Amino acid sequence: MEKLLSGKVAVVTGAGRGLGRAIALKLAAEGANLVVNYRSSEAETQKLIKEIEELGSKAVAVKADISKYDEAETIIKKALDEYGTVDILVNNAGITKDNLLLRMKEEDFDSVINVNLKGAFNCIKHTSRVMLKKKSGKIINISSVIGLIGNAGQVNYAAAKAGIIGMTKSVAKELASRGITVNAVAPGIIKSDMTDALTDKQRESIVAAVPLNKVGEAEDVANLVLFLASDLSSYITGQVINVDGGMVM
Repeated sequence: MEKLLSGKVAVVTGAGRGLGRAIALKLAAEGANLVVNYRSSEAETQKLIKEIEELGSKAVAVKADISKYDEAETIIKKALDEYGTVDILVNNAGITKDNLLLRMKEEDFDSVINVNLKGAFNCIKHTSRVMLKKKSGKIINISSVIGLIGNAGQVNYAAAKAGIIGMTKSVAKELASRGITVNAVAPGIIKSDMTDALTDKQRESIVAAVPLNKVGEAEDVANLVLFLASDLSSYITGQVINVDGGMVM
């Protein structure tokens, strides 16, 4: 049985760990060749490369700060040098610098916007040139339910993730006529190093806000990204799909 992404080339930003890592492995397992971007997690990324190759796919790593326009371009250039094209872009890279508005430093606001929002713009800008020429492509932006409902102490993160949603819809309208789909995934509470560090009481409080009564797994998000990256979603564009156990309805 042919894999869903056989022969496709996918770029995943922020792939060294967490959600990005799970997404990269999921796409590779379905036949995609990967360009994985990282900024600091070099050891984890090299381990990821080996795991992708064990799945039978090819992978190359590119160290780059996507908030910088020229560095973001090196990721796409690497994809073209290695594979000749880009079929799928997953804008996953992101950072947090949480604090209450009155205590938040200007540089902490700026850095979160620059990586989470401008970084996505940079990668879409460079990738879209390739996709427009071939009149096909899949762009998947990782947003967050926080971009929909906000959260105290996360003004910068909420603004960036809400911006991702507006960007997704605008770019979807611009590129639809050329066969390119653009969608956003909005994860809720997903198991991570951060949730592992919570006390039992804190975890119970969080889970109480989720109708499915559990924390999500990175695999849950990766499964949706795979669907949006495949031809199974060819008539879906400009959408924001929550992966949150019903937390935001």
